[in-house]
Amino acid sequence: MRAKIVLVALVLLSLGWMLAPSAFPQSYPARPIEVLVPYTAGSSVDLMGRVVADIAPKYVGQPLVVVNKVGAGGSVAAADVIGSRPDGYKLVIQGNMFFATTTKSQKIPFDPNDLEPLYNFMEWRLGMAVRQNCPWKGLKELLDYARKNPGEVRFGHSGRGIPPHMAALLIFKQAGVQVNEITYKGSPEVATALLGGHLDVISVPVGTIQELVAGRKLRVITVYADRGYKDLPDAPAVVELGFPDAAKLLTYAGFYIHKNTPESIKAYLIEAFKKTSADPKVAEGIVKLGEFPRFGGPEFLREKIRQGEEVGVPILKELGLYVGK
Repeated sequence: MRAKIVLVALVLLSLGWMLAPSAFPQSYPARPIEVLVPYTAGSSVDLMGRVVADIAPKYVGQPLVVVNKVGAGGSVAAADVIGSRPDGYKLVIQGNMFFATTTKSQKIPFDPNDLEPLYNFMEWRLGMAVRQNCPWKGLKELLDYARKNPGEVRFGHSGRGIPPHMAALLIFKQAGVQVNEITYKGSPEVATALLGGHLDVISVPVGTIQELVAGRKLRVITVYADRGYKDLPDAPAVVELGFPDAAKLLTYAGFYIHKNTPESIKAYLIEAFKKTSADPKVAEGIVKLGEFPRFGGPEFLREKIRQGEEVGVPILKELGLYVGK
């Protein structure tokens, strides 16, 4: 009789395990998860990562520890994750354009396909700006002037072959205009040159000039997106202005993981990040950075990588920056 009772208890226990697996602790995650950021502390992507890292633990079940791993346009951080054990305890924040163009403009000692997308959190807003008192009301007026005055418009950016540069270059090429291109070390230097009258138009991440725009010193005349932003009512999207390919160069910042990580762990993190993205504090934090919350899973990011590659690779080849196969 006692043996029967024990047997019944074991059967009920096994049924309970199958019917209510959430009642039992999972083996993953058992310790904090490291999140590598390939940019310096205080950058938009770094701050976005910290917003997510502050809120995600209650959905992930463990702390997310942000570590800045700067170098080679994101390749140092990517190589670190690829060279680590694929156990789900080390992630990296990357942009889709890292895979679409960056890895094709430099020699890298790893296969970028060894990283897989998990979840996207931020759309890194990019756009073209002029001084507030400049005579051009919008992009059309600027292009009309540049067309009539070849090489006279001074165009500034912070690096050849990066999305802000390529998007503007694509617009100028499709519009059939020639500009005087000048490269600076970073977006702050570009904005300073514009304010000082050394440039006529710049192409930069909008977040880097948001205070100057709010202070009515600079004016954004277009954003490289498929729709405009509420806080920039006078800056139509390039799609609306007839330059849809430029919108495909927009950067999306999300979390990536080693491709050999067990599928159960990938699924767990995707679900946890999906719940994280539904927390209103995440969107609020990203908006405060001057960026745009844009959420999406692996397929969303794969499509953005494909679009960026489709438009960006031909530009890299034209600039002589392409080193891919």
